[in-house]
Amino acid sequence: MPSRYPRFDRSRLAVLPLSERTNDLQLGRWLALDDPVPPFEHPDLAAVAARLCAAAGTGASRVLMLGAHLLRAGVNRHIIDLIDRGVLDHIAMNGAGIIHDYELARIGATTESVARYIRNGQFGLWRETGELNDWIKAIDGEELGLGEGIGKLILESDFPHRDLSVLAAAYRRGVPVTSHVSIGYDILHEHPNCDGAALGAASYRDFLIFAAAMERLEKGVLLSFGSAIMAPEVYLKALAMARNVALQQGREIRHFTTAVFDMVPIRGDIHRELDKTDPGYYFRPHKTILVRTVADGGESFYFCGDHRATFPALRKAVLEAR
Repeated sequence: MPSRYPRFDRSRLAVLPLSERTNDLQLGRWLALDDPVPPFEHPDLAAVAARLCAAAGTGASRVLMLGAHLLRAGVNRHIIDLIDRGVLDHIAMNGAGIIHDYELARIGATTESVARYIRNGQFGLWRETGELNDWIKAIDGEELGLGEGIGKLILESDFPHRDLSVLAAAYRRGVPVTSHVSIGYDILHEHPNCDGAALGAASYRDFLIFAAAMERLEKGVLLSFGSAIMAPEVYLKALAMARNVALQQGREIRHFTTAVFDMVPIRGDIHRELDKTDPGYYFRPHKTILVRTVADGGESFYFCGDHRATFPALRKAVLEAR
């Protein structure tokens, strides 16, 4: 029996070409590896870099979880360089991440003004971006993961800026990119050609691929850049699954390193949860990634700063540690 409630008829939507959109971020935003970057120093960066290098030597997981702001910060080449060097072996992002990566590869620009385009209801309704929905249906038909399939298609495309695509670079290197989508969060979901079943199936495959990476997290490293909800929540559930199976097999997943890079100051000891009456308690990367999941043998670090400064600083520390 179908729903008793009325549904929005998407066929009425006016979808315009990307050529009519004003983009906030242009190609010059994306840094070359030797471009100057804002300064960032922290005494614990060297320790995280050393653990990444050690994990790479043993085959333990080296996971980068990111919010889309990391891609908008212009550090794609720095991420790709760490993929190419074998430092990172798994990338996890939200749905917005794949959209920015795709738009950047295709037109060399991304990010529209929400304030401008929400006024006339045009926000998110751009034809070429919506074509990702057709890709997703094809990806689901091949039973690929969402990030895997988009990376493959960008790599095989003639997009003029695909060298800046993190997804394409990872696919080229055989490094999984998983995209953890929440329905209704992303502009793709507005479009008439969005297939929720295909989107959900492909993203769920990505979740299982991510959970498989958690099975190798012992002695590994998990990094979270600018993801207040997706990273801590996806990581928590996947780690529970991996630990459940490990316990049955007589293994443990306890000795690993986590590091959160964000712009939210954490008061007090980062290794202790704040009281529930403190608004900071609800910053999930703190209690989940830095405290609860490493309480029985792991180690955690926190770095507060702009991603345009912190990610290049991490890469520099890794190169010095190798």
